[in-house]
Amino acid sequence: MSTDVPDGAARPSRAGRNLPAALAVGLLLGAGVVTALLTYRQSFIGIVALACALSTVELAGALRRGAGVRLALPPVLLGGQAMIWLSWPFELSGVLVAFAITTLGCLAWRVRLGVSGYLRDVTASVFTSAYVSMFAAFAAMLVLPADGGFRGLCFLIGVVASDTGGYASGVFFGRHPMAPRVSPNKSWEGFAGSLLAGLVAGVLSVPLLLGGPWWVGAFFGVAIVCSSTLGDLMESLIKRDLAIKDMGTLLPGHGGLMDRMDSLLPSAVVAWSTLFWFLPA
Repeated sequence: MSTDVPDGAARPSRAGRNLPAALAVGLLLGAGVVTALLTYRQSFIGIVALACALSTVELAGALRRGAGVRLALPPVLLGGQAMIWLSWPFELSGVLVAFAITTLGCLAWRVRLGVSGYLRDVTASVFTSAYVSMFAAFAAMLVLPADGGFRGLCFLIGVVASDTGGYASGVFFGRHPMAPRVSPNKSWEGFAGSLLAGLVAGVLSVPLLLGGPWWVGAFFGVAIVCSSTLGDLMESLIKRDLAIKDMGTLLPGHGGLMDRMDSLLPSAVVAWSTLFWFLPA
């Protein structure tokens, strides 16, 4: 996840966070999600739906502030909820049909504002629907099988291990920037720490929670690390392109919710795909 300092954060750590606030918020959110997964796993879909809606509003505001983009917010929001909730009974086909209808809705909604900026606004609206809502729907689909609670846990363990391993390794050993013009705090040493932590997390969680072979866990862990790192870099590029520091201010020590979703969204696609292919329900 990103390590940019939110506006107004007090006493940031060496890696650029208000560490006490970040830890407190992270633990609180994590406890709520884990409780949902271990009790009534379908409630996780509601958590995903809420996070998707809030993240969409944050991204819409960032696009408006940074580039004057007028997102077709009503169809994007409604379509995003449709993608997530239709994934429950209809799985991937429900997500794809809802995305197609959402795209049509964006094209139609933006007509009322005229020609100027039409292609720009529609493109951004469809991008938001795919990047936030469609990706989030893969997280919802993780919990649909009978062992879905454990699949969701493996996904979260992998992302948290990648983030924590990269953060710790980057703070103590980071010397060589990975992409200095995109994310100055991200180093190759941090990426190595993410790989090590993610590999261990995958090798342990997938066999213990899902009964899969260790090599599937190893592949799963490395894939999650790669998608998490890519997600960090992608959002850093978006924020730099928009000339903004954070997507929002909802979470103390973190910035906006979208600033925490950056590694989770692409990793949800990777987690679902990997487990679907190698450990079908």
